[in-house]
Amino acid sequence: MQYKVIGLMSGSSLDGLDIAYVHFEETGGRWNFEIRETDCIPYFPDLREKLAGANRLPAREYLLLHTDFGHYLGTAVNNFIEKNGLEYQVQLVASHGHTSFHVPEKKMTAQLGDGSVIAAITGIHTITDFRNTDVALGGQGAPVVPIGEKLLFGEYDLFLNIGGIANISAKLPSPAGFDVCPANRILNLLAKDPDKGYDEDGRLASKGSVQDQLLYELNQFDYYKLHFPKSLSNDFGLKEILPVIEKANLSREDALRTYTEHIAVQIDLAADSLLSNVRGEETTASLKLLATGGGAHNLFLLERVRTLMMRKNIELVVPTNELVDYKEALIIALMGALRWREEENVLSSVTGSSRNSINGAIWSS
Repeated sequence: MQYKVIGLMSGSSLDGLDIAYVHFEETGGRWNFEIRETDCIPYFPDLREKLAGANRLPAREYLLLHTDFGHYLGTAVNNFIEKNGLEYQVQLVASHGHTSFHVPEKKMTAQLGDGSVIAAITGIHTITDFRNTDVALGGQGAPVVPIGEKLLFGEYDLFLNIGGIANISAKLPSPAGFDVCPANRILNLLAKDPDKGYDEDGRLASKGSVQDQLLYELNQFDYYKLHFPKSLSNDFGLKEILPVIEKANLSREDALRTYTEHIAVQIDLAADSLLSNVRGEETTASLKLLATGGGAHNLFLLERVRTLMMRKNIELVVPTNELVDYKEALIIALMGALRWREEENVLSSVTGSSRNSINGAIWSS
């Protein structure tokens, strides 16, 4: 069976909307894919501010934003289709939406971007809400991408995505994974770059020094002591992490260097946690880790992570820029195809829910 799907991803880093048009082919349970077209649409400052502050809005304004963002996404899809000459070719639109609330301990998660509006504007079957059923079943609703890693990237053992929040997963006997720590969202705020909005290649961080006291404080948060499955809300970085850094009153370079080290250390500890159940101390077999997300362009951060992984005999692999930037949109597209087939697309071994589940609401115009 073949599926032609547009995947939409709006991550916690708030850098923009990722769009990937993908052809999938399934034969006897084996999936192949070809990314045909991609685009990233940067958010204008006013939309970025609205999305960032969505969880502080009164109910009426929140629902209006949910609708407005649906119009934004539907229009973006139509423009993408027209730009790339894809009229009458796309079978499904799969939209992750933008996470506004994530409270799995109370069985609640919410993503902005009304799927009924997207379907109405595009005239294409649209699938949204890829976390809700898992959360209702007692799961974390995150990470959801391990299903795609399992079906599409069998040659790798571990997967690291460094976005607004860094997350890690491994195939293991059963797939497992979790959110590691806030990443690009904090680094971008610390960079205070009015032009790019981020620390290109980690150059500023590379000029700074690690401040040991701050690094110690950052590593003491209770979340890091929890066993997986576990997940983070966007608020954790802004309300818990950022005030600790600001209180230290460091130079921009030292703050970036210290937080970069914090991310690398937490990734290192996360890999240890995942592998502790399957690889004994005397095992020397080499493993391969696929690194993607915006943070995979941060050369200095990758250098620190690669150094720590080498000590575990883990090879860090950075793929093509297209896969680095659009892996999550690609997998959201796959999750849409699986939902359309009424097949499981979120794994309980990753999220801790009571069972694997079929996630996604289908909207037709």
